[in-house]
Amino acid sequence: MSTRTLVSPLTLSRPRGKAAYWTVFTGVVLLFALAFLFPVYWMVTGAMKSPDEAARTPPSLVPQKWHLSGYTDAWDLMQLPAHLWNTVVQATGAWLLQLVFCTAAAYALSRLKPVFGKLVLGGILATLMVPAQALVVPKYLTVADLPLIHTSLLNDPLGIWLPAVANAFNLYLLKRFFDQIPRDVLEAAEIDGAGRLRTLWSIVLPMSRPVLGVVSIFALVAVWQDFLWPLMVFSDTDKQPISVALVQLSQNIQLTVLIAAMVIASIPMVAMFLVFQRHIIAGISAGSTKG
Repeated sequence: MSTRTLVSPLTLSRPRGKAAYWTVFTGVVLLFALAFLFPVYWMVTGAMKSPDEAARTPPSLVPQKWHLSGYTDAWDLMQLPAHLWNTVVQATGAWLLQLVFCTAAAYALSRLKPVFGKLVLGGILATLMVPAQALVVPKYLTVADLPLIHTSLLNDPLGIWLPAVANAFNLYLLKRFFDQIPRDVLEAAEIDGAGRLRTLWSIVLPMSRPVLGVVSIFALVAVWQDFLWPLMVFSDTDKQPISVALVQLSQNIQLTVLIAAMVIASIPMVAMFLVFQRHIIAGISAGSTKG
């Protein structure tokens, strides 16, 4: 059966039709690229303008004089190394704990089939229906006075790590992927004498690299870009992540220095996307068909 398209194969086989097709296609791609890349260009070049030129109306597309002092001033005046390190510590801890506990919970719900497993999964997914803003006050009261041990996790990375572990979306994503793993593979491992943990470590996790990559990126980006919760947890400015520090320290900072700080703060996430984009695409299509 032939597939119907907007342009027929007969039209594409003609020189004029082929030229029109590629002209339209190239124009659309360039428009989309311009729409996505122009804000990045505007931010990067805005930090290289003088303060007067950055505030000028109408704005200039290209800096009249290129100044790199905005980036050096942002690095020194806003203490970016310390705040970037705080963000790395908080994001890495949340990522590791989330990967361990969400993977264990998803594997248990998918393959171990516990009693009332569907009821537990339904309760976990029900939390996705609750707005995140409605959970801020209960989370803060819990972190400020941890039940049973009555200790405070304020100004402590654990105040970021522990709430991040309870991520219903990533847990469900992992469970759906584990459900797609062929049962024959797991039964073969069981016949070879592998226990539940050995099967998880040697069979399931190596097969789950695409979805683990996607979950890792979701976990890191969520902590890196979060603002409200770190603002409530960290009252000590020396321990605040970069998202909070940019707002707290922007009161008496020039506009170009602030723009340069935002550019520097976005570099790690952009670099991570460029490095792991292959895993993102593989993870999106993972589990779409049963193998």
